[in-house]
Formats: sequence, C-alpha cells, structure tokens
Amino acid sequence: MKRVIIAATTAVVVASLAAPAHALSAAPTGVGSPTGVGSPTGSPTDTAAEHEYLVLYKEGADPAAARSAIEAAGGRIVKENGAVGLATVTSAAADFAAALAGNPTIEGVARDRIIGSVPRAARTAGANVRTAADRALEREGNLDRRPNRHTPRKPRDLTEPLAHLQWDLQHIGATASGSYRVEQGDRRVLVGIMDTGVDASHPDIAPNFSRALSRNFTVDIPVDANGDEVDGPCEAEPDGSCQDPADVDENEHGTHVASAIASPINGLGIAGVAPKVTLVNLRAGQDSGYFFLQPTVDALTYAADIGVDVVNMSYYIDPWLFNCTDNPDDSPEDRAEQATIIKATQRALNYAHRRGVTLVAAQGNQAIDYTKTNVDATSPDFASVPGEAPRSRTVPPACLSLPTEGDHVISVSSTGISKRMAYYSSYGNGSVDVSAPGGDVYNTPTNDLDRTYGTLSAYPKAIAEERGQLNPDGTPIVPQVVRDCDAKGVCAYYQYLQGTSMASPRAAGVAALIVSRYGKPDRFRGGLTLDPDTVERVLKTTATNMSCPPGGTYTYTRRVPQPDGSVNTVVTTHTCEGTTARNGFYGEGMVNALNAVRARH
Repeated sequence: MKRVIIAATTAVVVASLAAPAHALSAAPTGVGSPTGVGSPTGSPTDTAAEHEYLVLYKEGADPAAARSAIEAAGGRIVKENGAVGLATVTSAAADFAAALAGNPTIEGVARDRIIGSVPRAARTAGANVRTAADRALEREGNLDRRPNRHTPRKPRDLTEPLAHLQWDLQHIGATASGSYRVEQGDRRVLVGIMDTGVDASHPDIAPNFSRALSRNFTVDIPVDANGDEVDGPCEAEPDGSCQDPADVDENEHGTHVASAIASPINGLGIAGVAPKVTLVNLRAGQDSGYFFLQPTVDALTYAADIGVDVVNMSYYIDPWLFNCTDNPDDSPEDRAEQATIIKATQRALNYAHRRGVTLVAAQGNQAIDYTKTNVDATSPDFASVPGEAPRSRTVPPACLSLPTEGDHVISVSSTGISKRMAYYSSYGNGSVDVSAPGGDVYNTPTNDLDRTYGTLSAYPKAIAEERGQLNPDGTPIVPQVVRDCDAKGVCAYYQYLQGTSMASPRAAGVAALIVSRYGKPDRFRGGLTLDPDTVERVLKTTATNMSCPPGGTYTYTRRVPQPDGSVNTVVTTHTCEGTTARNGFYGEGMVNALNAVRARH
C-alpha cells in the first residue's frame, strides 16, 4: 500500500504525504480543464504490451501539430489538458518515446503505467459534465456564493464538544475565544482538497461540502507492471467500477484533511480552522495512496477554472520522491521522465497561481533537510514497466520534491504538542515557509508511543468498521478513535493521526480565513478572491516566531514498540539553521489564525 503524508508511528513513512495516490480523471471540460481527445475504437487492454505515457507539449507549440506527431509515433491520445499542454497517450510501440525525442512540438515524455484492466469507458467518464461554479453552488441548498448569512447553532458558545482534545487549534488561536469570534470563514471561499477523496456523508463534513463542484481525477489501478496489487480489482468496489464517486474516501487521509480545514460549528465533535468555508473534493490520489502527475495537473487546472481560492496538497507526485534532471544515478530515460514531471507540474502550479489559487503543501515525512544532499532509497516507488523497483541514489538540493518545492507553493513543516518540530518532519532553511501542528506520537513525557498525541479530525465510519475498531454498539475499541453524538442522536467518528499531511491543512485553513476576511468580490467567477501572494504575505507576517533549539540542534528520543513486545530506543539529532525570524525547522513561524484575521491588511 502506498503512503501519504501521515507519518508512521514506529518508523517514518517515506512516500506521499499522508495517504495513497495515483490516477486518471473524470474529465470536466472548460478552459484549462482536461478533455477527452480522439475516439479510440478499441479498449486499452486490447494489446497486452500497450503502455500509457504522459506527453508534454512545447510551450507555444501548435496542439494540432503535437497531436499529429504523437499519432505518427504510434500513440493514441486518451485525454488532453489544454491549459498545461499535457496529454495522456497509449501506445504499443516499443520506441514510442524515442520516436518523439527531438520533435519540435514535444517537450518531454514520461511513462505512466502499463495498461492493466481499466476499461476505456472509465477513462472518459465525466466529460462535459461541468457547469459554471455559480450555478453549481446555487443548486446546493446549503451552499451558495451570496454573502454569508449563516447563524451558528450555538451563537453564544462556539466551543464544540471535543474542542478540549484539539490542542493543535489551541496552538494557532483557532478557538471559540480566538479566531472564531472574529472570522469563521465565508461560504463563498472555496477550499480544494487534493487528496484521496472526502467522505461527504460524515456529519461533521457534509454541511460544508459541495458535491456539485467536486471531481475525482483518478481511475483505480488494479495492479502494477510487476503484477503487484495497487488499488485492487475494480469489481471489489462498492459500485463495481474503476471510477469512485467524488464524495467518498476509501482511504481516510482526505477526510482527515478536509475536516481539519472546515468541520462546521454545529454542536457535534470538532470544528475546523475555518468552519464556514466550502470544501471541494479535487481527488488526485489513488485508494492505495499513490499520487501521479496527470491527476495533479488536472486537479490544479480545474481548481483554477472554477474559482477555488485555496488548495491543500499533502503528498508528493509519484514515482519519484525527488525529481532530478541530470542525476548520474539515473538512466537517460528516467532523467527525461523527471524533467517532464518538473515542467508539467510547474506549468499547472503557475496556471493556478495566476488565477488566484493559494497553493499549500506538506513538507514531507522523511526527517531530512531538503537543502542538503540526501540519499533516496524509495524511488521509483511504482512499477510502470516490468522489473522496475526502488533503488538507492544520491540526490542533491537541486532535485525537487513536487509539488512542495514548486514555485508559488507554501510549504509547511509539522510540530508536536510541545511545539517542537515533529520527529518525522522534513525541514530546511529556505525550504520551509511556515509550520503548523501535525502531531507527534512520541512527544510524550516518557517518549513512549501514544497515538492520542496526534491531531484529531474526522474519520469515515465505514473504514473504522472495516478495520474492526468498533464494538457492536458503535463505541470505539481503540483509543485513537473517538465518537461523539449530538443532542439529536447523530453520531460521528474522529481519529488521531500525525504527519506533515496533518500540518498542511491547518495552515491552509488559516489561508482560507485570510481570503474570507480580506477578499474582494470576484467579478468574473463570483465568490471572493484575494491575490495568492497577498495571502502568503499575511500568513507569514502574522505567524508566531519560533526559534531554533538552544545550540541549533534537537535530539529526539523515541521508545519504539517492537512486534515481540520489547521496546527499542531510537535517538536522532537534527540541525536547525537560521534565525528566529526564519529558520529551517519553522520557516517564518507557526501559523496563527487569530493574528491573521486581526492583521492590518
């Protein structure tokens, strides 16, 4: 199973920032949005050796000429993102990539995967279904783009039943006595959750969730090129298809992220940092936890087109933890692939930033300094051709972990309950922009594992049941799962998790508050808008300064439980570089919701 940016409790998970990831997309049309191209007559599974590729056009190239070049090389275009110039192509030609090398209309080619058992119909599902954002929101009874007139169920008491367990929000001033009394967010502000999906049936998410705007840009991948299971058989899905609805989360990660940002104040469970903004599921991650290039690009351009204000990206784009263009440890083909990933991702980030999307991402759970030379032993982490497997390679600082290290992205490191940088968090002076609470299950008085030292957020009931974490009467069996029921008998479940994946949405929530507080009406798309550079400036200047530890280093001691019942003591030391104003552990400080909504904009 792939990883996301949730950190493991007994070892750091080196993979996507907290949940599974990979994908193809339900392709809504429109300016900059992915559209189906061509009309293949056969299923991609007709040829056993057929592969899928991502082809990036040269900037300024004639798309028609690029399509002709692809067809001449033996490719068949399945989908094209016009905003970025990225096409998903299938081909059985062994020399397909080589045939395009040097073509004046083509920037690069990256292998995506060998075609397994994904039916062609699933690849084009959802085309031509997007309507204007205003009309979509107006169709939803509880969501519109008019000024916010919502009245809290508890107008004199904004404290939710489980607020005492939310130490994370206490650290950043997102409380009943803090930012909630000044700004709770505006429903016209859209926050995109680029993750493994969102459980829209969860009672502490449903009131703020937009089904009309949400999209799933992935298609389940049964197995990889080595025959190893990825997402599992499509027929095992509840609906029997390879395309999950845009309102489910079969992982857990995306639901946690969405809840951290915008669980409402409704007398049930918890509240998020911005409890009145609108959540939009922009699914870019597989059930298994992989996040691939095409879904990321499609989600970013779609977010820009519909007027999303903030997106959270708690992952890295597979299969490379770090993308290098001239690493001697990589083959020429791998270097070309990584160069394509870098260029396509940055084009999508630029497109979103130009159209008013504030981009927030998790720093990573590798516990390494991104500004130094490191060893990556996890990439490539997905077999797109038979026999492919991770290998050890040296990666200099010039190699990029994406989308976190892309231009215009606000990167977030993670802190624990003592406000120390979490043991698993990656860092780096000039790499980290800000920090936020993400939990640290060893930040305990005895350094022993305690999962309740993570951060608490919504948890899909179906997953808790599947994992055997509930008694027959619905009460939780394990301490990391919490249930709360309101006065009407509606019950919801919550789970403690840790990771930079958890820190990032807390920062994204503050960004959403900034747009809500200082944004101006968007004349073109409705809702509110605020320049992303302004959002970033307010986020950073209102953050609470955090100094490096005395002496510039911090030593972490963890008493890690072993399968045989013994405990292994693990000691690691990390070096913090920089000043109080900006350093490698905390960036420009820990985000602060109350300071942000009281700023002199």
